[in-house]
Amino acid sequence: MLRDINCKCEIIKNFTPSWFALVMGTGILAMTSLFYSQYIPFLKNISFLLFYFNTVLFFILLIPWILRWIIFKKEALKDLEHPVISNFYATIAIGMLVLSANFLVIDKNLLIGEIFWFSGALLTIFFGILTPYIMIRGEHVNLDHINPSWFIPPVGLIVLPIPGALLIPEFSGLFKEFVIFLDYFGWGAGFFIYLTLLAICMYRFILHHPLPSTLAPTIWINLGPIGAGTVALINLVKNSEFITLKEPFFVFALLFWGFGVWWVIMAIIMTIHYIKRLKLPYAMSWWAFTFPLGAYVAASHSVSSIFNMELINYIGFILYWLLVFFWSVTLINTARHTYHGSLFKSKGW
Repeated sequence: MLRDINCKCEIIKNFTPSWFALVMGTGILAMTSLFYSQYIPFLKNISFLLFYFNTVLFFILLIPWILRWIIFKKEALKDLEHPVISNFYATIAIGMLVLSANFLVIDKNLLIGEIFWFSGALLTIFFGILTPYIMIRGEHVNLDHINPSWFIPPVGLIVLPIPGALLIPEFSGLFKEFVIFLDYFGWGAGFFIYLTLLAICMYRFILHHPLPSTLAPTIWINLGPIGAGTVALINLVKNSEFITLKEPFFVFALLFWGFGVWWVIMAIIMTIHYIKRLKLPYAMSWWAFTFPLGAYVAASHSVSSIFNMELINYIGFILYWLLVFFWSVTLINTARHTYHGSLFKSKGW
């Protein structure tokens, strides 16, 4: 393994923060597999296998992530200042939130789910503030750096209430209020930051040259805030006792989901364009195909259950198989490039 690298220390030195996108993508595939086991019961077994694999994967990736901050702190800080790579630091926090949802929904383990959620929530808020601050105060950012990976920190804030809302009924008193505060802060801050960055990214798409081929898969990241935002809103409304009239919020969730239909079509068209015109070489950015699409698949299932609309569930089920395809191809390519050590030679995204 890793036969083409000169020194094993390169693994730690060049261990990019985007690695935790594997945990995000695998975790959402586990969740959606459970949801659609209603059509194919065997998918429930797949869900548990993916959940176990994802838990082990998180702790394996955590080792080089921590060691890099200890041994190669200079390189880690350099990435934190980078206008593109810095956004991927939030993936470790989002991965923890996804694992929290896995433990709560798949494994029914409340204690571990709470531990992952509180840890992930605090880390998500940290990167949700730090990353934009570094971007805003710096003079190192230009038009070429604008890309949908900028959505990742606000996506983390939006994901925060997905498992967090499920925990609201588990607490009482001031602690319950604290959980509610974190949930609503996360959704509110993440949603409006996303809207701001969406306008900036659309400006770049229309008036600037195309994204570099290595960043082309990040087009799919836009489905992350749409899908996660829809699920989070539904979960919040369901578990918030003080919301007595829930239907208007559910209608907004349906509208938000509808925007995702347009973006799915655009993402597919743009991906085909890049494959035919500009090529699409493998990079760690391929994991952007997985979690955002998975979040939208989960949103389709949630919306269909609220409105009892089977058509929306069928759309989600079709997209689920696209997710399975993306995850499988990306995992195989990641394993192959890991084996050859190419992922530890350069700062691929």
